[in-house]
Parts: sequence; structure tokens; C-alpha cells
Amino acid sequence: MKPLKHLAVVTLSLLFCFSAFADKLKVGFVYVGPVGDHGWTYMHEQGRLAVKKAFGDKVETTFIESVKYGPEAETVIRAMANSGTDIIFATSFGYMEPMLKVAKEFPNVKFEHATGYKTNDNMSVYSSKFYQGRYIQGVIAGHMSKNGKAGYIASFPIPEVIRGINAFYLGATSVNPKFDIDVVWVNTWYDPVKEADAAKVLISEGADIITQHTDSPAALQIAEKAGVMAFGQASDMSEFGPNAHLTAIINGWAPYYVKRVQQAMDGTWKGGEQTFDGIGAGMVIIGNMSDKIPANVRKEAQDLADGIASGDIHPFTGPVNKQDGSPWLASGETADIGTLLGMNFYVEGIEGDIPQ
Repeated sequence: MKPLKHLAVVTLSLLFCFSAFADKLKVGFVYVGPVGDHGWTYMHEQGRLAVKKAFGDKVETTFIESVKYGPEAETVIRAMANSGTDIIFATSFGYMEPMLKVAKEFPNVKFEHATGYKTNDNMSVYSSKFYQGRYIQGVIAGHMSKNGKAGYIASFPIPEVIRGINAFYLGATSVNPKFDIDVVWVNTWYDPVKEADAAKVLISEGADIITQHTDSPAALQIAEKAGVMAFGQASDMSEFGPNAHLTAIINGWAPYYVKRVQQAMDGTWKGGEQTFDGIGAGMVIIGNMSDKIPANVRKEAQDLADGIASGDIHPFTGPVNKQDGSPWLASGETADIGTLLGMNFYVEGIEGDIPQ
């Protein structure tokens, strides 16, 4: 009964909040983690705050945090739609099916889903080319690791995460062909205990650089204590491990949210659209690089970022084989968007299996 009571409170709270602001554009956000995770959800929350700053009293924004996938997500999204929300952003892959179902029930509401691939006449999707930043981190790791080995803490086996693992590995092996990574799947976006435990295991197995596709700074804190290096996730996490932190991939959601809310206001918003942007559009930002990274490596990383932003460099450029040795990209060939968005395989050289 507790989950039902929780959902009832959420629904009633939304009804109250939205009824009080009938003359404003109502913007809702559904978050998978807590706004204080210092990672994924934290950066979406910065995007919401940017919307408030940009439009002031023309908008009323609200959010629900730590929403579980499945029935709870569907209930929360439907409550927002039913309460007069004009545009709803659901910010995690697992919200795709619930949002699609609700979108078909509310044709006059605008729906936006992060990291998914299914659209509707009134539902668009948006994602970021995080793999661009992970390739650059891989290059830095290839230069910095004394052991030639990194530990990678992965959340769920979805294309977004698999793309990042592959890009990081390709970046590292472009510098050190013998570079190795160990991947630990924790099956959560945010669980500081699990993330910390995974970091400890990876360090015990010889990794002297830790990277992650999870949202808390716990792994970075473990790296700090162990005297190894690490990368921040989604935001600059240097305050949690000033000696360990090399740089971070910073998620730049704010410009997209401001743009789409503006379009909702002026009547130019369109459903069925797919946005997949990266460094060039400011959706992926390479954070400040530690002075521990040699100047020549910092310059190489910045040159890579500039080349990726201009389109001159693509992290997935052949020759690249799949893990089983079968050809994927011929020499000079770059990966198409469809393959990247549906990626379900490791590239050659990565050991271990992707969980099913």
C-alpha cells in the first residue's frame, strides 16, 4: 500500500500546484534520481533552473524526483498531463514506454523524452553524444595510466552506456594499443554504496583510473582514498576528490530546455523530432582539466574536442571490428547514427559479456 499512498500524494500535490498557475506555461520534469546526486539528475535540474531564469514569471516549473520505472512513472506523467502541464520532460531511458502511452492519451500536451528513440506526433526525443567526451577521456587515460588499465562502472546495458564504454576504450587504445578496461555493471543509476563497492573491486584488480556511467560521486571518493585517478560524471566532481579528479564530462541540458520551452511559448514546437547533439552544440562539455594532466596531453584533448565539435574528427572511425572479430567499420568509415543509437555490442579488445 505504501507505493499507492505515495502516488496519491504526488497526484494531489501536482493538482494543487498546477491549478494555482493557470496563466503561465506549465513545465514539468520527471527525474530518475535525487536532484542532489551531483550527476545526471543534478544537471537536468540545472536545466530546469535555467528555464526559470530565462522566462521568469512567464513559466511555472515543477519536478518529481526519484521516480521509478514502470507503473510509477506512468502515474506521475499522467498526473502532470491531467493537471494542465503544457510540456513535460521525462529524463531517463526507462520512461520511454510510459511517456509514449500517456502522450497518445493527451494529444494537446507536449512530451519530451531524454535518451529514447520512440516518438509520436506530440512526443519528441533528445539525447547527447556523451561518447564524444568519453573518447577524449579515454585518450587522457591512455596517457595517464601507469598500469594501462581502467575500471569502468556501468549502470544499465542500454545503447547509451555501451557507446560510452566502446568510445572510452577506442580513445585509450589509440594511445596505448595494449590498454585494458574492466567493466562492472551495477544495474542502477544512483546507489552510492554499490558504486563505491564497484570502485573498490576495480582498484583491487589493478585499475589505476576509474570512470563511471553512474551518478553519485562515491566512486571518485574511493579513488581519492586509494590514491588513483578518476573522471567525474555529468558534472564537475572535483570537490569530492581534488587529487583524483582529472576532468569530467559535463551535461549541458540548459540550452535545449530553454529552446524547447521558447518554442512551446511561440507555437513553433514540433513533435516527432529527434535531437542528438554533442560538443559542437554545447550538450557535451569537457570540464576543467587537472594540472596533473601534462600540458601536451591537455592540448591533445582540447584539439580533439575542437575537431569533434567541427565534425573533422569522429570517435567511431574505422578500421574497427566488433568484439567477435567480425568487421564493423572499414578504414576511414564512420559509424552511422542508427547503429550508434541501437548499439548492443562491444568493440574488439574489450573482454566480458554485455548483460542481457
